[in-house]
Amino acid sequence: MFSKLKYVFLKIFSNKGIKSRPQNSKMQPNLKSFYDFKLKSIDGNEIDLSLYKGKKVLIVNTASECGFTPQYTELNELNEKYGNKIVVLGFPSNNFGGQEPGSNKDIADFCQLHFEITFPLFEKSEVIGQNQNELYRWLTHKNENGWNDEQPTWNFNKFSINEKGELIKFYSSSVNPMSDEIVNQL
Repeated sequence: MFSKLKYVFLKIFSNKGIKSRPQNSKMQPNLKSFYDFKLKSIDGNEIDLSLYKGKKVLIVNTASECGFTPQYTELNELNEKYGNKIVVLGFPSNNFGGQEPGSNKDIADFCQLHFEITFPLFEKSEVIGQNQNELYRWLTHKNENGWNDEQPTWNFNKFSINEKGELIKFYSSSVNPMSDEIVNQL
């Protein structure tokens, strides 16, 4: 039991928590791309992700009561400083430690009041488990995205999408949004 907990701890909090799409892998023609999804924003409007064609996208599962919540500041900075190259999309979730207990309105108010968020937030949903939202199912199932089966292990895990709508990287919670690992991909 201890060794499993140690493994989970190291995977969550290690900067080595980066997984990349294999260099020689190509998108299989029968697989969906990021642009095939339509999801609800935090205020209930449907957003067609094809709106982000031609841009890099960083997808982050967020929570308001987490030790990583200060990453909202860096996510906002990334979005504002490099917004012409990358779009940050936040997906609030209560999957880890009950750290996002509020409603969509509570979350939106918190993010505006404490962080003045300028990047899009989507409705609160599950990012793991049986009721996982359809985008996260695509992000975390190799048979749907072509190579990755890495699941979020905590809040503020990040997935990088290239300009073609392909999943290219997974980052653990400990990888800061303004880190070289992310910024150098731009």
